[in-house]
Amino acid sequence: MDGYDKNTVYFISYAKLPENISAGKLHGVVGVGLIINTKTGIIEDAVSTLLTEEAKKFLKNIMVGFNVHDHNIDDLVHEVEYRFHGVSRKAVCVALKGAYEKYEIWKSEL
Repeated sequence: MDGYDKNTVYFISYAKLPENISAGKLHGVVGVGLIINTKTGIIEDAVSTLLTEEAKKFLKNIMVGFNVHDHNIDDLVHEVEYRFHGVSRKAVCVALKGAYEKYEIWKSEL
């Protein structure tokens, strides 16, 4: 099990998947979760509920290390759009933005 520092928070968001893909038929939605270090702004870990391990690993590789304090989340979304060409790409990007927006709301309420 990974150990996370007390400065990390976890946010997940979901978006509707196309119904013509396996994950869409099975789950209906895709989730994207981000573990963000609140001090550094770095995404320390990321998870998605996609079916294939390759897609999960690939997206994690794109997201981990991105600094949400230093860069606009749209930069990360653009990177996902450019590199990930699964049918679920749009839903993944919507869920990614949603997880980040939850983080921003949480920060503003502190």
